[in-house]
Amino acid sequence: MKRITVLLAEDHQIVREGFRSLLKHEADIEVVGEAANGRQAVQLTRKLHPAVVVIDIAMPSLNGLEATRQIRKEAPDTKVLILSAHSDDAYVEQAAALGAAGFLLKQTSSDSLALAIRELDKGKTFFSPAVAKRVRDQSQKAMQRGENRKKGNQLSSREVEVLQLIAEGKPNKQVASELGVSFKTVDKHRQHLMSKLNIHDVAGLTRYAIAEGIIENDVRVTIT
Repeated sequence: MKRITVLLAEDHQIVREGFRSLLKHEADIEVVGEAANGRQAVQLTRKLHPAVVVIDIAMPSLNGLEATRQIRKEAPDTKVLILSAHSDDAYVEQAAALGAAGFLLKQTSSDSLALAIRELDKGKTFFSPAVAKRVRDQSQKAMQRGENRKKGNQLSSREVEVLQLIAEGKPNKQVASELGVSFKTVDKHRQHLMSKLNIHDVAGLTRYAIAEGIIENDVRVTIT
């Protein structure tokens, strides 16, 4: 029997272990790797070529949405299943726009995880029932109004990476180290972000990052 290879990306180790424990009982599914943040998820996808990546939205260094964009670009055959405790329309819309094939709420039953993985492996999509209904409703309303909805936040992949790290309160030197670029390059990205968004301080960038779902609003940064 060919097994479906899966990469688990979740920053909370106890949650990650729980998912792995659930999936080890599925004869046709094999967890081949685990990542504690979005950047690791992208790197391990490149190395392991899993059939499905199961990834949480809220993670440090690189969030699940931006990781999804990079994974879909670098490994188009790998399907991405988003996990989240939140079903906000903005998250769901961004996930779909960035190439995720599924969106599963953490509150759903454990059986749904294995089912979603199997559906994605078949080339299908899978959304938690409550999420799927809202997606259909929003799509129908948009079509009725003749809207062409703007997708994403119009920032490049590297700009989103820099923005998240800045919003997490990391200094330019640490950002440069994590991204493998020079201090001057990071400073240039920071200035370009502020100009592009017409935001002129870190607090403003952080508020923007929260509003766009790039980081969660419980980030440990003082916003004044």
